[in-house]
Amino acid sequence: MKRWMWRLLTSAMLLGVVIAAAPARTAAHAVFPEVIDLPAGWLPEGVVIGPGGVIYSGSRANGAIYAADLVSGRGSILVPGRAGRIAVGLSFDRRSNAIFVAGGATGHAYVYDAATGAELADYTLTTVTPAFINDVIVTRDAAYFTNSNRAEFYRLPLGPAGELPAAAAVQAIPLGGEYQHVSGFNTNGIEATPNGDWLILVHSSLGALYRVDPLTGVAGAVNLGGAAVTNGDGILLHGSTLYVVRNRLNEIAVVELADNLLSGTVTRTITSPNFDVPTTIARLGDALYAVNARFTTPPTPETTYTIVRVRR
Repeated sequence: MKRWMWRLLTSAMLLGVVIAAAPARTAAHAVFPEVIDLPAGWLPEGVVIGPGGVIYSGSRANGAIYAADLVSGRGSILVPGRAGRIAVGLSFDRRSNAIFVAGGATGHAYVYDAATGAELADYTLTTVTPAFINDVIVTRDAAYFTNSNRAEFYRLPLGPAGELPAAAAVQAIPLGGEYQHVSGFNTNGIEATPNGDWLILVHSSLGALYRVDPLTGVAGAVNLGGAAVTNGDGILLHGSTLYVVRNRLNEIAVVELADNLLSGTVTRTITSPNFDVPTTIARLGDALYAVNARFTTPPTPETTYTIVRVRR
């Protein structure tokens, strides 16, 4: 059995978050499920993949975090829900094995241990309402959070090994340059270049992408040649390719970016009959995992929710 597949099959036991490990099988016959079920009534939005092939999904209902094995599809609740909490976008820091969570209308950000589910920190990003802390990305020196209701984002500086700062270290950075703020929903998904020198933000209402200086907030509009990515939600950067989830359109736009990130071309879209208003994505190898938020379906305690695997 190949080493990478052994890590996938034993990840649940190592992390202590999955109900049972997947049955042993050879790498050649391993089958990754196309659909992973989440708990009924989960109300998901964010999704991220951690070490060993474990995927995490947050709940808008109560801020809980669910962890599932990508091979078996089985999982369990890692972080129990709490009244008044919300989990929207998620990001993962491999240095500290920590999950960073955007707290939506609470104005907060939460950090949890990915192995135990223990809370590591609770940060107040803003007390100004209305706020919607929508997404987060972790770089080598900071975690950055978007606010869909205000022309600013938040920087949480991190130590060399991902050490968390004191609460007073939170920085609010105004968006400037070519950024346009409108009434309603604004910035949503956020990504970063591997060196952390640039951020990329998607504007849901305008269908625009911005390259943003993470320290000054100066934004340059990405020229898409007349195309737009309206309903843009979660985004994922891999090399020069940016994947943009267009939630209510049930598709993922594939954008090839120029080296300077200031222009790009929408080359194709990825769809699936299993999509039902996907919001955010995570990547493992040649696969993308999109979580279905089902915004057009009235939520009940029995409403079903899923994570969908597609080829990128």
